[in-house]
Amino acid sequence: MDETHLTQLGREVRGFDSPEEAVLERVPNPQADTLYLARFTVPEFTSLCPVTGQPDFAHLVIDYAPGPWLIESKSLKLYLGSFRNHGAFHEDCTVAIGRKIVEVAEPVWLRIGGYWFPRGGIPIDVFWQSGPAPADLWLPDQGVATYRGRG
Repeated sequence: MDETHLTQLGREVRGFDSPEEAVLERVPNPQADTLYLARFTVPEFTSLCPVTGQPDFAHLVIDYAPGPWLIESKSLKLYLGSFRNHGAFHEDCTVAIGRKIVEVAEPVWLRIGGYWFPRGGIPIDVFWQSGPAPADLWLPDQGVATYRGRG
């Protein structure tokens, strides 16, 4: 990937049919010498149940401490949107997203919380992180309550 040439930002992009086709892009971090946390909140994430084909809905919270790169947010939006026609279980979607961001952005640290709405009466929340959080990193609560009719 050429970090100086973004293929989606500032251009009309149709989107992608699957996460495998989606292009997640990165840009240089101008504050790479500073330990800080960046957060993406995705309150309307959707994917498909791989067995029934029915839609699944989640509220994702992605926290990462950037290293040399930042995730370009338009490409993240398009990448996450590519899951709308993708069949995978909640655990697979959540962990795959976290791993893809780590692969592309090479952050100091990342955690993702996937707060899934009930399917069959059972909400499934999935959490993954790339390793131990750096000692001096401020980690705010993800702000999503345990399921009680999330609103």
